[in-house]
This record gives sequence, C-alpha cells and structure tokens, in this order.
Amino acid sequence: MTASATASGAASASASPAASGSASGSASPTASGAAQPRQLIVTVYGLYARIGGGWMSVASVVALLGDLGVDQQTVRSAISRLKQRGLLVASKRGRTAGYELSAEAGAILAEGDHRIFEHRRAAVDDPWLLAVFSVPETERDKRHRLRSQLVRLGFGTVAAGVWVAPAHLRTVAADALVRHGLDGYADLFECEYVAFGDPKEKVREWWDLDQLSALYEEFLAAHRPVLAKWAHRRRERRAGGGVGVGDGVEDGPEAFADYVRVLTDWRRLPYADPGLPASLLPEDWAGALAAELFAELRARLEEPARGHAVAATAG
Repeated sequence: MTASATASGAASASASPAASGSASGSASPTASGAAQPRQLIVTVYGLYARIGGGWMSVASVVALLGDLGVDQQTVRSAISRLKQRGLLVASKRGRTAGYELSAEAGAILAEGDHRIFEHRRAAVDDPWLLAVFSVPETERDKRHRLRSQLVRLGFGTVAAGVWVAPAHLRTVAADALVRHGLDGYADLFECEYVAFGDPKEKVREWWDLDQLSALYEEFLAAHRPVLAKWAHRRRERRAGGGVGVGDGVEDGPEAFADYVRVLTDWRRLPYADPGLPASLLPEDWAGALAAELFAELRARLEEPARGHAVAATAG
C-alpha cells in the first residue's frame, strides 16, 4: 500500500463516534429471537425517545416493551443495567419517573442514524483507511480497548497492529479513538492497495466474509416471513376494497413490534460490514438482499410503528 498520513490525534472530531449496536453492550449481531431486552430498549429509545428530547417515562417503556412480549420486571432490570453502563440517566418530569439518554448515548445514536439508515458502500477505486497502533505491554487494557473499537467500527486485520477499512470511515474512526482516549496510541492513513495480491482475495483474508454472510443469512431467514406476512395482509385488504400498511392504515402494536425487532437485528450489521466495494465481494453476496429486505420493511412499518409509539408515550 502507498499512503498519505494523517495522525488520528490531529483529526477533527465532528461526528459521533460509536455504533448504535454497541449501546446495548452486544458485540455481535444475532437473530431476532436472541435479541435481549436491553437491546430492544436501546432501539426504542433511539427511534422514539429523541422525539421528546431523549426522555421517556418508565411506564411508557414498560408499555412499549410489553408489545414486544417483555414483562415489567425484566424491563426494569434491563433499564437498571443500561443506567449502570452510563447510557440512561434517571430523571423526573413533574412527578413522573423516567430515564433520559446520557450525552454518550445521544452521541452513539446520532452517529448510528447515519450508518444504519444511510449505509455507504465504497467504490473499488476509493482509498482505504489504515490504522496502525502500538500500545506498551504495561497498558494491555488499552490495547484491548483499541482492538475492540476497531472491530466495532468494522475494520479488518492486515497484520498485528495494522487494521484496514474503507476510507469513508475516517472521521468516525478518528472520533472514536479521540472519544475513548486512544488517539495517542494510533495513526490513521488514507492509502491505496498497490501490490502484490488480488484485492478480492485480500479482502477475504482481512475480513471473515463467511461469518458476515452467515449473519446476513440469519437476518433474511428471520425477517423474510415478516415481509411476506405484511404483503399478504395488504393484498387481502386491497382485494376487499380496503387499504394496506403503507397506504394509511396504522396497524399499531404489531407493526411497532415487528419494526423494533427488525431494526434491532439490522442495526448491528452495518458495523460488521463496513461497506466494502461490491466488486470485491462474492457474486451471491447476501448483504445486498438483506439491505433490500430492511428497506422494504422500513418502508412498510416505520410510519404505523411511529404512530403507535407516539400514542403510547403521549400520556
């Protein structure tokens, strides 16, 4: 590779630094059946709490998670864990008990909006971002934190202490290192791959594409039936002279529950997949189909789900 260097410590911090998926404390994507209550709560806060300034009453959270089949005691326990992690802060509005997003959580969710809903895929001739780090043996905890941050951001491993990602992650990566106090241990370079291998094979070496493809396949298996269900319902309604989801009918709790589950599963995947060039991926790449499925489900469910959530939190 050839590179023009930009030290990460000197980079400006203009974007929020962390993954929406990481807010729940889950390191890797899982199928919807395995989504933990705290992950669902993070999704609910990300989607709906910010409408009201980042605060939700405990009663509202309990009611909305009830639509997802989570009982009150489990919800309160999950909220407590999120509070301990510094993501939620106890706060009252009048006599009503609730929790608001911490500044850290607000930054996580704001950055997540761009990466989750506007997932960018690099072109084959775009530059790469190289992260090179060296951490003293006496600070092994920082080495672990640095590696964890790079993994969470979607970097692949070239060699020990050398990680790579598409260059469009430059600002996000620099902000993350600054935010976590790790910028003194790393340098970032924008570069191009020059020699001596096939870039397509190199990408397979640097990232575990088989594992990533399996995660996309899990997403497809979990949520294709959801799309089929809503499509069938729309056909039935139209055949009967009515309207369907996306045509103005709000299907309330069911649309809300399905949308929160699909987003909870999806929001981790754009971090596991940093937006590698399509031409460097397998021809039958499941990620493209998964992205199409998410877009279709979002188009069908986002509005009725929001309507239900706003009504449930209005009191």
